[in-house]
Amino acid sequence: MPDPTPASGLVVVDKPQGWTSHQVVGRVRRLLGTRKVGHAGTLDPMATGVLLVGVNRATRLLGHLAGHDKSYTATIRLGQATVTDDAEGEVTSAVGAAGITGSAVREAVVGFTGPISQKPSAVSAIKVDGKRAYALVRAGEEVDLAARQVTVTRFDVLEVRADTTGALPLLDVDVVVDCSSGTYIRALARDLGNQLGCGGHLTALRRTRVGGFDLDLVALDAAGLAGEEPPQLLGMAQVARRAFQVAEVDAAQAADIGFGRSLDLTLPADPTALLFGEQLLALYRPGADGRAVPVAVLG
Repeated sequence: MPDPTPASGLVVVDKPQGWTSHQVVGRVRRLLGTRKVGHAGTLDPMATGVLLVGVNRATRLLGHLAGHDKSYTATIRLGQATVTDDAEGEVTSAVGAAGITGSAVREAVVGFTGPISQKPSAVSAIKVDGKRAYALVRAGEEVDLAARQVTVTRFDVLEVRADTTGALPLLDVDVVVDCSSGTYIRALARDLGNQLGCGGHLTALRRTRVGGFDLDLVALDAAGLAGEEPPQLLGMAQVARRAFQVAEVDAAQAADIGFGRSLDLTLPADPTALLFGEQLLALYRPGADGRAVPVAVLG
């Protein structure tokens, strides 16, 4: 008989290049033998790195996890622009990067740190009138997405390398970026190139961290995705302690949480994870009347 209480938790995946996030979810479903699997924060097929995959009850945490800040390493090619703002799209302009120095690049990235207004890449999963922007672009429609406020807390240039293998002189710029959720690294590449007057696009992207989850926690990589062994889950309480501020509750409060009742409890954050021992029972937030109210009951 199937287990009446299947394991719940998080799988930290090091997504290989060429895999879609949806394909990773499908593979985790097969490895763990459960349909209730989802991911927090899509990675493009070209990108690699940290993809958080929730299993069973942990799927209810994914929306909260996707909103955490993130870290990336990336390579930006200056001198060419593409329709997708990355290497997978058709080149739309190629003027080269002759005369652009490493110091000019380093000066330019300063303007893309802190709170900035960023227009997302047209080829993105953002919905326009109920349809994904990338689907509209592929159908030949013009898409002009509204700019949004994001925050880039770190945008460091590690190396600037000249690429003279082709007809045009290009520059490849290796960078590290720490940023808020909703920041498009492809758009940073595009906007940096526009600022320097030469165009730019992303040629490599690796996500190294989502909130408190980094590559040191990877339980499933390319070899694991190709294998048959089920990946190890981070338990719900472990996930809570890495992702949220937590509060411990007693048995009486735990019983009230089971019924979704408000609690006479002062919380440190919105949301706060409520733990009873090693059980994650719920996410609660401070209510208008001073009582804690449920966001998601998980126990």
